[in-house]
Amino acid sequence: MYYLLWCLVPVKLFGTAGIRLRYPDQLDPVLAYRIGLAVGQLMLSRRAYVVTDTRVTRHVLALSLSSGLLASGVDVYYGGVAPTPVAGYAGKTEKAIGVSVTASHNPPEYNGFKFYDPEGYEFTRNLEERIESMVYSEASLREWSSTGIFEASSVVLKNYTEDLLEFLGKPKAAWRPRVVVDCANGASYDVTPSIARELGATPVTLNCNPDGFFPTRLPEPRKDVLESLLPVYRAADPALVIAHDGDADRVAFLDPVAGFIRQDRVLAFFAKRILSDTKGLVVVSIDTGFVLDDVVEECGGKVERYALGKTHERVKELGASSVVMAGEPWKLIYTKWGPWVDGVLQVGIVVKEIIERGKPLTRILEEEKIPDYPWDRRSYLLEPIEIRDAVYTDLVEELNQVLGEPLRVMSIDGYRFEYSDRSWVLIRKSGTEPKIRLYAEAQEKSRLEYIVKTVENLVLRAVKKRGGRVVEITIG
Repeated sequence: MYYLLWCLVPVKLFGTAGIRLRYPDQLDPVLAYRIGLAVGQLMLSRRAYVVTDTRVTRHVLALSLSSGLLASGVDVYYGGVAPTPVAGYAGKTEKAIGVSVTASHNPPEYNGFKFYDPEGYEFTRNLEERIESMVYSEASLREWSSTGIFEASSVVLKNYTEDLLEFLGKPKAAWRPRVVVDCANGASYDVTPSIARELGATPVTLNCNPDGFFPTRLPEPRKDVLESLLPVYRAADPALVIAHDGDADRVAFLDPVAGFIRQDRVLAFFAKRILSDTKGLVVVSIDTGFVLDDVVEECGGKVERYALGKTHERVKELGASSVVMAGEPWKLIYTKWGPWVDGVLQVGIVVKEIIERGKPLTRILEEEKIPDYPWDRRSYLLEPIEIRDAVYTDLVEELNQVLGEPLRVMSIDGYRFEYSDRSWVLIRKSGTEPKIRLYAEAQEKSRLEYIVKTVENLVLRAVKKRGGRVVEITIG
């Protein structure tokens, strides 16, 4: 056995969901190699399946990470460009380590990694901490005769697509709707249109040429980003608009007339559909609204809230057989399919539903009586970033009083203040970008507007007090 000693200052690698860092000042090929070596030394499996999104730096980082895995004795099967859910699927079906080289919805200069264990679960915080400690410590290399092999293989993507279509089942067609599929020039550029077509829809593709510069729109499928493209989407006269992020673990839906469909309503629809088949626990992230509580409880289920980006940890802790579904805005874990977040699965469920019922999604949500409570989501990009923690502390202290006496305060991920009128507000620091995020919901629009205006004024005041400025406010 040979050893290497890294003499570098440790930095925080993992954020809300995996590693997402700027290339090359935060993440470079050498660090990627070290990360691969550390993951291999966890000894979770002697095999790894690696896929990437379309970012320009995908090859250098995928091959560098693979070199680290190989040096630790892990065989690497490289699948090329594929949606992140394929990495989770590969982990479970191949009893391997699944890896997606992606920065999800971050801008193109970012890249990173999402890791899945041999059961298909995204790595827990415990595993992430072990990796971070090993990356900068003494590392063992295998003897020459025990290094891993490297092989290009697209079989896992083919198997994923076939198995997903079998899981969804053939719809009893009442309609052949036209749907716009906007893949953000990302990893689902071929898979999602194919799934929609196989189910019986007519996909009209937009931004489905793979391009790691994301030239047309940001890969984050936010309300403000997507609604700016509504005139383009409407030109196809679709029944539905489907919009992915860069790696297709998340998806947004838009009605061509009404616009962006709130993610919580879509999650509540999934919950109602799933609970009609199997009763049980629904685990959702801290930033979801009461529409989920209302629908789940009406269907005989129970809601539990957990940290954003970590709902998979709670599913693993309780066991997939004890949780029927987990969800975050844009994201769904359907445990009957697998314990990973899967945006392509969401597309399949929704497209099949509108084909069978012969109606657009907004009509289906109305008929299913899925509430549409007033809501708002905002992100504040601060400059300099060093003031963020102090601004966040100021906000939390002020929110203890300024909106009235909270009925309940949840602090599992940021601070969520809930009030007797069933309004709530959540303030948290982004785990992947230098931003403070605001989430709010109310039963009445006037109450929501008051909450958002009050909190936004607090943000601006706290930033000014700390000698900084708000560079950008994004919505949705």
